[in-house]
Amino acid sequence: MIRFLFRFIGLLCLAGAFILVIYDGMKSIAGNAVYFTSVRTLWDLINAGSLAKLKPLIEPYANGLLWDPVMTGLLAAPSWSLLGAFGILLLLLGRRKKPLIGYAR
Repeated sequence: MIRFLFRFIGLLCLAGAFILVIYDGMKSIAGNAVYFTSVRTLWDLINAGSLAKLKPLIEPYANGLLWDPVMTGLLAAPSWSLLGAFGILLLLLGRRKKPLIGYAR
C-alpha cells in the first residue's frame, strides 16, 4: 500500500514538473528570453504566509547555515527540477522488488 502511495505521488510530482517545464518554455518563447520559475515564486503563488513562517523555524539551527546557503539555494532552484527530482525519488522508493531467481519462496 505504501509503495503504491509513493508511486502515485511520484507520478503526480513528475506530471507537475512536466507542466512547469511547458509553462517555463512557453513563457520563454513569448518573452524571447530564458525564463525559469523559481521555487520561491511558486511557493509565493500557492501560499505566501507559510514561506514567511518557515524562516524563523529553520534559521536557529546550525547557526543560520541551514537557512542561508541551503534553503536559499533550494528556493532559487527552478521549480520543475526540484519537483521532478522529488518525483523520481518517490518512484524509486515505490518500485517493485525484483523477484529472486532460483530461490523458493
